[in-house]
Amino acid sequence: MSDWNRTSKEIQFENLRPELVDAIKYHIERYNLGPILSEALMCVQTDLEKIKKPLFGSAEIIYTGIVLTARWLVWVVSGTKTQTAVLSAQLRDVTVQDYSQTSFAKLIEDSGIEVSGRFTDVSENSSAFLGLDDGPVGRQFKQAAIKAAQEAKK
Repeated sequence: MSDWNRTSKEIQFENLRPELVDAIKYHIERYNLGPILSEALMCVQTDLEKIKKPLFGSAEIIYTGIVLTARWLVWVVSGTKTQTAVLSAQLRDVTVQDYSQTSFAKLIEDSGIEVSGRFTDVSENSSAFLGLDDGPVGRQFKQAAIKAAQEAKK
């Protein structure tokens, strides 16, 4: 049994946890990304809860908000023991794939997307795993993000 319980839900951007909304707005302003939120195709919040084990460790919750537009992917991570961090990428500059199709999935089984390429204000190509549950919302978001990234390159 996994030490983590992950749930994803589709949500309006404004209804994400307040610290996630504030962090994304600050990131967009800081990097002059413009009114990209007005073009949102889908927004999800994934909550990842570490199940508390007796004698070993303590409970922890990590919140991830992901906004997908036709041209951008913006994500934020925050948690009870995790400092808030925001990253973004123009979809034309990254590859988005189902994590289960990556070589890492053979080592660590999980569900989500792998984003690889050039991120905003990062000098070298990078890679990020964005965890999603394996339910209908997680699968829908994976498909939408992969399709949007492919369309952005046309």
